[in-house]
Amino acid sequence: MTGEAQPTRTELYSGVRPVEDRHRIDADRLTAWMAANVEGFEGPLDIRQFKGGQSNPTYQLATPSRTYVLRRKPPGRLLPSAHAVDREFKVISALHPTGFPAPRPYALCADEGVLGTMFYVMDKVEGRIFWDQTLPELAPAERHAVFMAKLKTLADLHNTDCDAIGLGDWRRPGTYVARQIDRWSKQYRASETMRHEAMERLIDWLPRTAPDQDRTSVVHGDYRLDNMVIHPTEARVVAVLDWEIATVGDPLADFTYLLSNWINGAIPPQALADGGLPSQDEFVAEYCRLTGRPGLAHLDWYFAYNLFRSAAICQGIVGRIRDGTANSPTAAENEARVPVLAAMGWDYARRAGAA
Repeated sequence: MTGEAQPTRTELYSGVRPVEDRHRIDADRLTAWMAANVEGFEGPLDIRQFKGGQSNPTYQLATPSRTYVLRRKPPGRLLPSAHAVDREFKVISALHPTGFPAPRPYALCADEGVLGTMFYVMDKVEGRIFWDQTLPELAPAERHAVFMAKLKTLADLHNTDCDAIGLGDWRRPGTYVARQIDRWSKQYRASETMRHEAMERLIDWLPRTAPDQDRTSVVHGDYRLDNMVIHPTEARVVAVLDWEIATVGDPLADFTYLLSNWINGAIPPQALADGGLPSQDEFVAEYCRLTGRPGLAHLDWYFAYNLFRSAAICQGIVGRIRDGTANSPTAAENEARVPVLAAMGWDYARRAGAA
């Protein structure tokens, strides 16, 4: 009905619900698999589906003594290399023993005969997930502390030696952003439903102008506030989630994706005026301090790249709607975001010198 208040992101995505029919799993088979593969597991299982997320169906598995999380590939037709739950499992298995806030992994199941698709089980970390990037429910001082804790955690990731934790085999020849541009261009083409001129220009211009990569680190790929768990009472990150597209690559691509919140509308000017949220300049200066950089060049290029990438991701969601694998009540909204993000990306490309 016109005039009705629309649900907030917090209302849409927080908590759990009964499992959707298309994502139902065989509880008896899962119980038997967990008994054989998850240390300390004792049933019975109570299975619910998390509301949040639109890529990999995610479940809460509650037992009398412990609560777990299960992440699985969705059923149906999938884009190449998408929904890589085995990749998620590998990176959290590498990071968790170092003390980095990655959930404890238990086991990966590559046998599709168990639940129909590959899945893994990890510990459920208790805390707060904030779906509104501006943190309106917090006082200004805590907003600032949460943002700086989020930044410190990303810097810790980028300062981690990827070879020492066993992820050196993820290194690939060439530059990370060049591979990413190629990957997301292909994903965009596979999901394309209409032509967007700004995307065509970005697909042509970005690979010809990519800056040199000066450092290599583990990169999360989708590092944002709603992909982490904040301590119940402290401004501290206790878990970073959703490692589906993590790899070894250019840490500046990761950081500038987070920094894009200051230019893409996620942090509107009024939120900055309300107090607490750091300015873009403060965020950049602190990241440079934490990672030992003298400053950041090519910010406009990286903004163009990240806006292109976000548009391609949104188009991928549109493609999943077409193919019947989208897992979000608001997935259809992404179709309208594609041309907006692409146009913003081309604007930043022109600031970076595109003609």
